[in-house]
Amino acid sequence: MSVVPAQAMPSGITGGSAPAKAAAPAGAADAPAPLAAGARLFPALVAVYRAQLSRARVARIPLLFVATFQSVGIMVLMRGVVDGGAEARSVVAGSSVLVVAFVALNLLAQYFGQLRASGGLDHYATLPVPPSAVVLGAAAAYASFTVPGTAVTAVVGSALFQLPMAHLWILAAVIPLSGAALAGLGAALGLLAPRQELATLCGQLGMSAALLLGVLPAERMPEVVSYARDLLPSTYGVEALARSFDARPDWLAVCTDLGVCAGVAVVSLAAATWAYRRAAVR
Repeated sequence: MSVVPAQAMPSGITGGSAPAKAAAPAGAADAPAPLAAGARLFPALVAVYRAQLSRARVARIPLLFVATFQSVGIMVLMRGVVDGGAEARSVVAGSSVLVVAFVALNLLAQYFGQLRASGGLDHYATLPVPPSAVVLGAAAAYASFTVPGTAVTAVVGSALFQLPMAHLWILAAVIPLSGAALAGLGAALGLLAPRQELATLCGQLGMSAALLLGVLPAERMPEVVSYARDLLPSTYGVEALARSFDARPDWLAVCTDLGVCAGVAVVSLAAATWAYRRAAVR
């Protein structure tokens, strides 16, 4: 008797393979998986701020000590040249804001320059974090890190030049506004510099400008240099702090200086955000 091949028999008789499954809808395998929703600005900003602050707390404490010691040393040297009056107020205010410039401008320019050179921007670019949150979080962390050194410098300078300390609470506005303006400038310099060495150089030059144009009394500067002083973001924070040392401060002028400083901070942070977008896509 001849044997019929198994493949010739109906599948129900042979008990072989089960009926074929239904074909998948056309194009279903090629459809991309849905992406997770992007993080909102404020939670992302807080996360970046906390991460940067914890990093700076470990790595930047020695540099903060150097910045504070540098500013106090400048005031001690200027004590032999300046006796008091408006010049003493300028020296103390400029030296206090110099701590902010050292950290928020100089170190932040170096940080973003290093981040761009090492490819660290690629890590942030893959995260669902808005670019503004990265810039604002880093700027806020570095500005917050300057609070102890700036307060110590202002108190030591006031005691050294015998200036009143009753209005030092103005530092609560001077530090964040000056820090935001300088941090935005430092981040933009670090992100726009084509090489890491140039970012470091730009940060050093910016801090030197804050030293020469902020600490030295404005009355002794040439007129051309005074125009450059008006372009420096920290100048208005220095002016606001210097006015607060008067026996009867002109609070309208103080608020005007702080308002200008806030406007410069918005512009510099917007420029830093644009520089971050530009550097991240390259």
